[in-house]
Amino acid sequence: MNLSNKTESNWEEFYANQKPPADLENSKKLLQQFVQKNSKVVLVTSGGTTVPLEHNTVRYVDNFSAGTRGSVSAEYFLEHGYAVIFLFRVKSLEPFARHFIGQKFLDMLVLNEQNALKNNKLLQICFTTLSEYLWLLRAACEVLKPLNNQALLYLAAAVSDFYVPSNEMSVHKIQSTTVPNLSLHLVPKILKPLVSLWVPNAFVISFKLETDENLLISKARKALNNYKHSLVIANMLQNRKQQVVMVTANEDYKINLTQEQLNNGEEIEKYIVADVVNKHEQSIIKN
Repeated sequence: MNLSNKTESNWEEFYANQKPPADLENSKKLLQQFVQKNSKVVLVTSGGTTVPLEHNTVRYVDNFSAGTRGSVSAEYFLEHGYAVIFLFRVKSLEPFARHFIGQKFLDMLVLNEQNALKNNKLLQICFTTLSEYLWLLRAACEVLKPLNNQALLYLAAAVSDFYVPSNEMSVHKIQSTTVPNLSLHLVPKILKPLVSLWVPNAFVISFKLETDENLLISKARKALNNYKHSLVIANMLQNRKQQVVMVTANEDYKINLTQEQLNNGEEIEKYIVADVVNKHEQSIIKN
């Protein structure tokens, strides 16, 4: 398996060469209808993407993510009065359905979910592959663009860094009788067109996961400098459920849960979302 000598793919080239999902037009209609009924909308992306190695896919590379942060955050955004587009990986965690505790508690959560759906406050659209995710992300942005600064993007999905272009993919199952020679290409940095072209007035949040604490803030700041978006939520793999760092152009600060809060079942996403909502409201007032 080789990494192509070519630098990261041009985003326009990527879309030109990767087929859209078969149901893309239907998804666009659902998105359009949903946004027309709501004025303040958050797009939450969640879960990991797969990179197929064959057109008739048997083997694939998976960027695994359970979807915890996205699904939990979606529930708290609903509590804050946002309409939520939840773009998620098939079989990853979903808002409300992620709770499998006592039946009485589960019944209450099902009722909350039904209320959200009935009031047109929650739209769930799923993806599996990297290509499906990026097509649906662009479609969602096109629909959100007219909302200007009322739109919030909370990009928590774990997106693959590499892919096999469609024209270089084997049609059938790669045989194990020979050593495969796969050429991986870098996925285009979609944040660049997203921030500058697709939703230039939206409040855009990306996430940064690291295992080396010495790199965490610098890499988050580098992303902000490169893409000019609103906020990076950075965290270490080891303590991601207990601490995050909120990084803006002007400051960085931590949101922590104490051990007691963790033991009591509190979720850090409650405080992350409250902070994000405050920042979004301030941004709307300023602009």
